Amino acid sequence: MTADPFGTAALRGAVLDAWRGSPTRFREDANAEEDLHYGGYRDRLLVELAQNAADAAAHAGQPGRIRLTVVDGELRVANTGAPLDAAGVAALASLRASAKRASGTVGRFGVGFAAVLAVTDAPRVVSTSGGVAFSADRTRAEIAGMAGPAEEVGSRAGAVPVLRLVWPTEPDEPAPPPGFDTEVRLPLRTDVDADALLAACAEQAADLLLALPWLNRIEVGGAVWRREDEPGGRVAVHGGGRTTRWLLRREHGRLAGPELSGLATEARERPEWTVCWAVPLAGNDVPAPLQEDVLHAPTPTDERLSLPARLLATLPVEPSRRRLLPGPATDAVLDAAAAAYPELVLAVPAEHRTALVPLPEFPLSEVDGELRDRVLGRLRDTEWLPAAESDQLRAPAVARVLDTPQDDLVALLADVLPGLLAAELAAPRHAQALAALHVPRVRPADIAAALAEVEREPAWWGRLYVALEGVVAADPAAREELGALPVPLVDGRTVTGPRDVLLPEADRATLDALSGVDTSGLRIAHSEAAHALLERLGARRAGPMELLEALREAVERSVEDAEAGVDVAALVDAVLLLADRAGLHPGELPWLAALALPNTEGEPCRADELVLPGSALLEVLAEDAPLTALSDKVANSWPSSLLTAIGVLERFPVLVDDAPGGPDHELADEEEWWTSRPAPPARLEAVRDLDLVAEDRWPEALRILAHDPDARRVLREPGYTTWWLARYARLGGRPPRHWCLADAEDLVGLYEIVPAEAATDLDPAVLAAAGVRAGLTVADADDAADLLARLGDPERWVAAGTALRAHAALAEAVVDHRLDPAALDPPARVRALSGTVVSADRAVVLDVPWVLGVLGPDRVVAGDRAHAEPLAELLDLPLAGDEIVAEVRDEGRELPWSELDGVPEACGLLGRELPEDPLVVHERLVVRVEDAEVAVPWWIDDDGVLHAVDDPAGLARALAWATGRWSERHLLAALLGEPEGPSPVTLLA
Repeated sequence: MTADPFGTAALRGAVLDAWRGSPTRFREDANAEEDLHYGGYRDRLLVELAQNAADAAAHAGQPGRIRLTVVDGELRVANTGAPLDAAGVAALASLRASAKRASGTVGRFGVGFAAVLAVTDAPRVVSTSGGVAFSADRTRAEIAGMAGPAEEVGSRAGAVPVLRLVWPTEPDEPAPPPGFDTEVRLPLRTDVDADALLAACAEQAADLLLALPWLNRIEVGGAVWRREDEPGGRVAVHGGGRTTRWLLRREHGRLAGPELSGLATEARERPEWTVCWAVPLAGNDVPAPLQEDVLHAPTPTDERLSLPARLLATLPVEPSRRRLLPGPATDAVLDAAAAAYPELVLAVPAEHRTALVPLPEFPLSEVDGELRDRVLGRLRDTEWLPAAESDQLRAPAVARVLDTPQDDLVALLADVLPGLLAAELAAPRHAQALAALHVPRVRPADIAAALAEVEREPAWWGRLYVALEGVVAADPAAREELGALPVPLVDGRTVTGPRDVLLPEADRATLDALSGVDTSGLRIAHSEAAHALLERLGARRAGPMELLEALREAVERSVEDAEAGVDVAALVDAVLLLADRAGLHPGELPWLAALALPNTEGEPCRADELVLPGSALLEVLAEDAPLTALSDKVANSWPSSLLTAIGVLERFPVLVDDAPGGPDHELADEEEWWTSRPAPPARLEAVRDLDLVAEDRWPEALRILAHDPDARRVLREPGYTTWWLARYARLGGRPPRHWCLADAEDLVGLYEIVPAEAATDLDPAVLAAAGVRAGLTVADADDAADLLARLGDPERWVAAGTALRAHAALAEAVVDHRLDPAALDPPARVRALSGTVVSADRAVVLDVPWVLGVLGPDRVVAGDRAHAEPLAELLDLPLAGDEIVAEVRDEGRELPWSELDGVPEACGLLGRELPEDPLVVHERLVVRVEDAEVAVPWWIDDDGVLHAVDDPAGLARALAWATGRWSERHLLAALLGEPEGPSPVTLLA
């Protein structure tokens, strides 16, 4: 008789009785087993058997091991640990009852064994305490005589609930393999590939050793997987030709009170929970975060997770063990798991901790979303991020991180920015994790704002600028954001923003002088903080010239400040020192002339209102001139070249404007000069303060101008200075233009020679530049009016040639647009060819020469005949050719020039072509003018016909006119007057 140590007959009898007593009970059991077979426990063979083995090892109190082999078509799974007992057998033969109520076990409902149905219809469990067997065939045989179940089996194509009826194993059933306590033996159905089954189990071995801490070795076929516990919560899983190391953090606890609500009775009897976080480790213990995983409860479920670490926890699950059961217990365990997560993070080297932060992604499951939110919440409130201070940690909720990794910058800002994290965390690889934790990034603008109220030594700011240079180099937007960066100044102030701050390139003495200047507009960086970064942010490098420019506003108001009682001594010293360092030239910075300096009375004056003591300029100034002598103390303290460079006068100042826009240079009578010009000047150079010269000191003043290279240069070119001197200077009590130079022969009779006492030791060129006339020129309307008045003065004796040249100069000024006739009143009297002054009413301007034969010289005004019309317009006189109407009275002979005696020879000698138009030759040529007949040598009538008396004088004038060589008329007359005909001797002699 077969031994039955576990009372299987009673178990079978109870089930069979139930099937007989309730026709539907068989169907319910069959359906339930099919649900487990085809639903919840499909593909979980090794998982469920490994869980049972782990529970057995836990009961035995020794780490267990399992071995999977295929023997004679049978999968055998052997394990160590507590052997099979009656309660266990009863659980195997039930659908929802478990014998494992002790804490620390994995099973819950006693249904996991159903996973074996995926490969067999006749499983056996053999233990050192006995064995049991299940069989589909034997179950069908048992119910063959039962009407209801038999009929149900027929409708199910012979399928029966395999695990409800249990038998003892046969007496000849071999015991478990040596070294093992229990072995599950599964005859494989013909449709199961044994090799593929072992391969599938091998793939799960490593994970199961991690999930089931009571197992430390799994053998599949000839392969071995084993777990090795290491210090520091690390484990190594060896197998499959490689070793995987994990970092673990475990916590445990008990559910209590409301947390147990919703759990089944057996679950409430085991309220203990454990959680374990596990993250793979690469070399040097660097975490290798998971990208996607499933929740392990503690073996794999179907709940997909996206967290960087694996969660293994004793969570309430559905009977299939594939899904979590929602409820307070689940929430409590998930909360505990989230609370334990920061401990896992803290166990990782600081530089790798952010790799374990769950990133914001679309949740892979509902559990994934809930767990991620819990973990992130715990991470935000836990101190685990390395702080700027090397020995401290910060919670993300109160932390902030720089936008660029700069160690030196973090060190400087550690006590300025509360919660600042270590520089390493500013690296891009940490950005996503910190963003998920809502850690704000400190932009350059935030740094500038935080520094607004900070007080530090200039050297500290210098180090800060060095550190910030890397930020600006890495971030194009940083330059604009750092616009409000504080800058310490040389005077002890700290200003907001580098723009317009000057970075001094100066020696210590200069900086010391600048530090004493009290002006809010002066923004000069302290030398210890003057870094190139400030220049990139808008500050400017400043040598002496730029520093002077920074003082411009203070200089321009310095007189006003001094008069109000402000001490400007420091400003004066700084300006003079900078001007000296700059090697300034006079006029280079014209505005420096506004600097307040004391005069001999101690009164503040503009520099350009002061004259160096001992200067010759002081001797020529009028008594009421607004210029005074500079204080002797200042004059003796600084080089005179430096004082004149900033505007103090030693000679007459010279003003230069390369682009004048109008008469706004405060020059005497400037507007009058400006309007007298035909066009505005393109450039203005002028000697200033000429109107301050005493009337009787002009010879000395001109000597000062003559010995000043700049002033003499100005005098060489016509402009404001020469214009003003000619009109308003005084030589011998009169303007210089009243006089002429002693060697100006063309002006004899028109102008008097400049008095000798006024011209002593003065170069004629200087006198001429000052307006004393050196020649017959007409520069403008004033010159023309003066010259016409002198020509019309009957008291003056003017040589005929001088008068001719004077009239020619007047006409040329009109032609050259130096003179507009409309700007002058016509003269009432004019100088005629006779040298007499006649009324303009009876005078004409000579425009054609033949009319001189009928006009008296006391009626004709002449100059350059080519410019007769402009002269007539200026004098408002008629042209002689228009005024004289004449008629030729006698008829002559029309002859070609070639038939006139001597004409061809004379033209040949002079190289002239004979005129083409013929000449009308007269023995005596008479023209009638009004009521009088006048004999003339030659004439051109109204038809343009040329007439001439047949003598050398008449022919010569006619020939010169006809050939366009009027100036050769006298030479032609001499040639034609030779008795023997034109001779080369006459031409050459």
